[in-house]
Amino acid sequence: MTAPQRGFEIAEFTSRCTKAQLAMAADDIGALLLTSEADIRYFTGFMTQFWQSPTRPWFVLIPASGKPVAIIPSIGVPLMRDCYIGDLQSWPSPAADDDGITLLINVIRDHLGASGRLGMMMGRETAIRMPFNDLRALESGLDGIAFCDMTNAIQHIRMVKSAAEQAKLTHICQLVSGVFADVPQWAKAGMPLDNLFRKFKIKALTAGVDDVSYLVGSAGPDGYQDIIAPPNSRPLAAGDLFMLDTGCVWDGYFSDFDRNFAIHHASDEAHETHHRLYDATQAAIDILRPGVTAADLFFAMDSILRPDHQGSSQHEQISTVKTSDDGVGRYGHGLGTQLTEPPSHTNWDQTVITAGMTLTLEPSLGYGNGLTMVAEENLLVLEDRVVLLSTRAPRDLPVIPAG
Repeated sequence: MTAPQRGFEIAEFTSRCTKAQLAMAADDIGALLLTSEADIRYFTGFMTQFWQSPTRPWFVLIPASGKPVAIIPSIGVPLMRDCYIGDLQSWPSPAADDDGITLLINVIRDHLGASGRLGMMMGRETAIRMPFNDLRALESGLDGIAFCDMTNAIQHIRMVKSAAEQAKLTHICQLVSGVFADVPQWAKAGMPLDNLFRKFKIKALTAGVDDVSYLVGSAGPDGYQDIIAPPNSRPLAAGDLFMLDTGCVWDGYFSDFDRNFAIHHASDEAHETHHRLYDATQAAIDILRPGVTAADLFFAMDSILRPDHQGSSQHEQISTVKTSDDGVGRYGHGLGTQLTEPPSHTNWDQTVITAGMTLTLEPSLGYGNGLTMVAEENLLVLEDRVVLLSTRAPRDLPVIPAG
């Protein structure tokens, strides 16, 4: 498998910033402040694992025109110089009292003056990455500046992937698909679950992924209950069903899908549940095209998983699902530079699917005595078709011989 080119051409970042600046102009916003890893990387290409340290804040300002302005700790200057930025200002961090806030205020004032409108990410699935006391100091120091929410505009820009992004997502999903396909060759009864996790990570790294940033799963007799806990050392046994759900990364882009396996045998109910999850996924694929909504995808899957919840109209369905307390949250989400991105396939998310979006379909279903099963695939939506990025799981639950 030939890997795509790492990184992006300058034109890619120019396009991203231009789209943001057009959205800013439409709302009379003079500058956009970014503080999170994903947003800063998206607009500048600044990629480092140094974000794992909570010690230092990082700031990027997108002005009304031109390249982004970086206001960062001095330790990041050499790397940031090679990124898509114009002006770069820094300070020695960590500082005892003022960790870049005065410098940031001065830069914002240079662009907005005494008054103006400053965009920030404030909504769902965002975070302001600075100490709360620093945020209060920023607000105080920018007296006269209006803070405005740019969440919807920026998230919609990031939802639609360029051809270069699509190539990276295709590559990582195919790498991980190959790793999953090989699982029945080495996963055996008697293997402790934590060893299974370690071996999967080694196999994925050997296959060429950059990192296994996320790996969860579970195992138990005929199924599992918890899908997010760390693995224990219990050996796999005949009659167990296990699931692995991984978010592997290549050049900053994630895969996110899972696979279920049984050891030696599984109950009829487990087999039937796997069939229904496959059919629910297919129901969503059948309607997936530009113009449908994330809620449409939810209802397509929910009609297979919980037909008793379906009303005579979508309005009735929404009312029924919203007032039920059955634990159903969403059946998938967006995918890209983060493991999960908007939209959410819920009964309330009216995000319109457009060409270029990469999505997961992730139906789940309870069965037996408190057991659950989750299935997940990754897809790319184009104008005229839907492309499976992950090699699709079979409809029949894979069974690994016990011997």
